[in-house]
Amino acid sequence: MVWTPLHAKIHRTIRSRHLFECNQRLLIAVSGGQDSLCLIKLFLDLQSKWRWDLGIAHCDHRWRSDSQANAHHVENLAKTWGISFYLETANEPINSEATARDWRYQALSAIAKANNYQYIVTGHTASDRAETLLYNLIRGTGADGLQALTWQRPLTTNIMLVRPLLEITRIQTEQFCQEFKLPIWEDSTNQNLQYARNRIRQELIPYLRENFNPQVESALAQTAELLQAEVEYLEKAAQQLREKAMEKGIEDEEDSLTLLPLRLNRRVLQNAPLALQRRVMRQVLHQILTDAPSFEHIEKLTGLITAPNRSQTDPFSGGAIAQVEGDWIYLK
Repeated sequence: MVWTPLHAKIHRTIRSRHLFECNQRLLIAVSGGQDSLCLIKLFLDLQSKWRWDLGIAHCDHRWRSDSQANAHHVENLAKTWGISFYLETANEPINSEATARDWRYQALSAIAKANNYQYIVTGHTASDRAETLLYNLIRGTGADGLQALTWQRPLTTNIMLVRPLLEITRIQTEQFCQEFKLPIWEDSTNQNLQYARNRIRQELIPYLRENFNPQVESALAQTAELLQAEVEYLEKAAQQLREKAMEKGIEDEEDSLTLLPLRLNRRVLQNAPLALQRRVMRQVLHQILTDAPSFEHIEKLTGLITAPNRSQTDPFSGGAIAQVEGDWIYLK
């Protein structure tokens, strides 16, 4: 086995970030593209050191005419490598990126659960992280959206999604595949510029690389990494503040309004930084809204912290109204 700098880097990353332990069952998501082939090759080579039990999963969205041939290609690779192969095929062609992603994670979770895999491993790279940051920034988002691709997150109670290549760029995975002559399956949809992500990948990133920063992908990925830690800290601080603001005061024990589903103490919130006030309100809105709260929703509710008595909001989706009554904000 040839031990490259990329092997050493991923080996160190897994160890330093505690992504996996020895002797675990890992389900590798393999599309057949360069990132996933780089991923599975690295993990096959590291397998002897970590004694992992590896499996390959492929999801056929049926949105390309060659998708079945693509699935057979990955299956043949799994047979060549002597690894268990699992295929999930969509009942109907999936054409939306968001729908495809949701279906893919559901399919991978089902495969992992049925076959006792503790981890699902994907080939997301620093390039994906940079593209996600730009995509969400352009659409309008807070820090949470800018750090969306994290190293790991739970998919279900017992299954963790892990992305060990987040410090590796797409240029590096391409070079790795060329070095080991890995048979990449070219996905024609990656060239389709009707998808915003493809325009970011094919047009915006190269422009930024050429005109602003040759290392723009790594720089943006590092920004996402910094934001991830800050978001985690702020979310915990906001949760503690929310719990404190929702505590029932002794003097209100007999107040019939305490039977209402949600109330927040304005005195507790008034002393907090605006960043935490907004996060508390977003957490509260997540409890009562079916859709993700918008910036306008959060600002409307945050404004009640210092608003005059009897102030209230317009109805939120679903009909809930927030109203000021003395030191309290009630959601009715």
